[in-house]
Amino acid sequence: MSDFFRDLWRILWADKSALVGAILIVCYGLVAIFGPMFVHLRTFGQQDGTYLPPSSKHLLGTDTLGQDILAEIIVGTRPIMEVGLLAATITTFVGVVIGLVTGYQGGWVDVVVMRIVDIALTIPGLPLIIVIAAVIHSSNPFVLAAILSVTGWAGLARAVRSQAISLRTMDFMAAARIQGLPLHNIVGRQLLPNVGPYVAIHFLLGITGAIYAEVGLFLLGVAPLSGTNWGIMINLAMSQGALYTSKSMLYLLAPMASIVVLQVAFVFFSRALDSLFNPRLRVQ
Repeated sequence: MSDFFRDLWRILWADKSALVGAILIVCYGLVAIFGPMFVHLRTFGQQDGTYLPPSSKHLLGTDTLGQDILAEIIVGTRPIMEVGLLAATITTFVGVVIGLVTGYQGGWVDVVVMRIVDIALTIPGLPLIIVIAAVIHSSNPFVLAAILSVTGWAGLARAVRSQAISLRTMDFMAAARIQGLPLHNIVGRQLLPNVGPYVAIHFLLGITGAIYAEVGLFLLGVAPLSGTNWGIMINLAMSQGALYTSKSMLYLLAPMASIVVLQVAFVFFSRALDSLFNPRLRVQ
């Protein structure tokens, strides 16, 4: 494990953009964990407290209710990243388990499950997510994560299955079968480490896709507009005429910029994982 982190640090130090991405991800994580403890949303309750321009007291100004926009960005970081991580975890877990088990087992199990995967791949993901979210209409992070993962696992399952099929003919797999190892040991300890690099990168990029989809649900008003997160901020800014008046423009641009910076950070950091798992890509 120490060698892993030492190699990762060496790659990050050589690739400055990946290092910047890692630093940004850590900063977002710290804000999500500790930010709400130190920042609290306040409503001024005065007409002259709305749409204040940036100042030393309000670095990004205030919104139509007189709330500090920067404080809303900080408070809204946790629910966005929480759902993104949960959705990526569910998608990755389901896709990896199905892909490894079907790829190793083969036979009728593989045929039946892959037909289900094919059906899931043909279903338009975003319209289905919108319909399910509208019907359930829940802001619970676990429920939202499950909704966002409803079809996202299928592509990963097929890709992991292909790798499992190529691995099951290897000598170490034959040795595992001769020893009579149970299925969970073969899948978890023999196959999984060999597909780990691909899974790690897919998990990282899965967070970005989940965050985009989550923000989209709040922007469309499909998910309940309760609490504070970046999607709700964009929705409220649009409903308050952000496209037609410069007064609320910062209220619209601030959450959008937060999303873009986070996505860029994940993409940059994924380059470090690529180099870590594929030495031929490492920066000399």
